[in-house]
Amino acid sequence: MPDGLAQWTAADFAKIGRDYLSRVEGIAPEALRIVDKMPANFVYAGLIPLILPAHASFTFLKRNPVDTCLSCYSKSFAGEQRFAYQLDELGQFYRGYEALMESLRHVLPPECFLEVDYENVVDDLEGEAKRLIAFVDMPWDEACLNFHKTRRVVRTASINQVRQPIYSTSKGRWRRHATHLGPLLAALGIAVESGSTTE
Repeated sequence: MPDGLAQWTAADFAKIGRDYLSRVEGIAPEALRIVDKMPANFVYAGLIPLILPAHASFTFLKRNPVDTCLSCYSKSFAGEQRFAYQLDELGQFYRGYEALMESLRHVLPPECFLEVDYENVVDDLEGEAKRLIAFVDMPWDEACLNFHKTRRVVRTASINQVRQPIYSTSKGRWRRHATHLGPLLAALGIAVESGSTTE
């Protein structure tokens, strides 16, 4: 976090919010809403309501910890995502993330914070999509179920997934690679014994 944060004024926060919006609006100037899903965004979640008080809502997408870390590890991110490239460090980072998110559950206003379970989305896309659309106060559109057909701008390391229908093969994906994930599993406190796993 920036030095001197405790001394910042409302005007300081507002300026940062305006600067951020000017940057992201340049990416998709016609968009009514912009989703910023970089993995490290959670670090700023406590500041965002101060920077964008009238604009920001948070969707906390929970997923199996090992699947989450493996997904990050297998991507080549742009920008500052350095935590993603060493398994033990990635596991430690994830534990810190869990602790921070637990504290944010008690701090963030409930009207701007929604928790979504990844596995539930895979199993019930329509139900979870309707829940999310209601949270952001938008009308339901059946196109939400065919997100992979959109022509909108997508700037993400997972663009290939965005362009295909939802699939279930990533649930528990890490188990196929467990023998190679020792440092990650150790950092997450997950034991692997005789070819089986316990969480």
